Amino acid sequence: MADRRAEAVAALASKLGHVFRDPSLLDQALTHASVGEGAGRDARGRPFLDNQRMEFLGDRVLGLLVADRLVRDLPGADEGEMSSRLHALVDKATCARAAELLGVGDAMRLSPGEAKQGGRRREGMLGDAMEAILAAVWLDGGIEAARVVFERAWSAELAAAPRKSLTNPKSALQEWALSLGKPLPAYRIVGRTGSDHAPTFTVEASVEGYAPLTAPGRSRQDAEKAAAIGLLQREGVI
Repeated sequence: MADRRAEAVAALASKLGHVFRDPSLLDQALTHASVGEGAGRDARGRPFLDNQRMEFLGDRVLGLLVADRLVRDLPGADEGEMSSRLHALVDKATCARAAELLGVGDAMRLSPGEAKQGGRRREGMLGDAMEAILAAVWLDGGIEAARVVFERAWSAELAAAPRKSLTNPKSALQEWALSLGKPLPAYRIVGRTGSDHAPTFTVEASVEGYAPLTAPGRSRQDAEKAAAIGLLQREGVI
């Protein structure tokens, strides 16, 4: 199993297009927190490091790269249109698709329990690992190195036709529900993870008569917007 993972890490490194001066950064980016549960130090006696802090940094690196790309690609777009497009390009599902394109799942280091439960294909874990990888590349080679990885991993997403812009997705979902004669959409928090200073909320959005949809966000408001967009996209409204 260790040999298969080593091969997957080598394949991933090749696809990234970045040669790490410090390979331990990539290793940390691929290490899920479950590996260190109950262990304060790694096998060499060093403090155990997982990818949670890198995921926090990578989320910001990704946001900067996407915003820069949108400003250059959409010179005539207003802030609302760019914000809608940015949201679509940085959400967890998009990050997970980028990770799948690079083969991140097979390269991840997970606890036996997480691996057995399908963690290598779980959207949230893949998305977090992809953000952590961007952070690792940025720490190792700077913003231009991170841009190369971003352009490769997000190539399909960037080439896709932009989705219809939504300045206020919650209002759009409300208008759609009312147009169907349905009550107002409902939102509820179904999960919260992370530290107090950097939490991630998971919110469920629902419209009567339709399956609910959940989405994560850095705040309750962001998660509600993400869930509204996801529900509208799933139902073919946008």
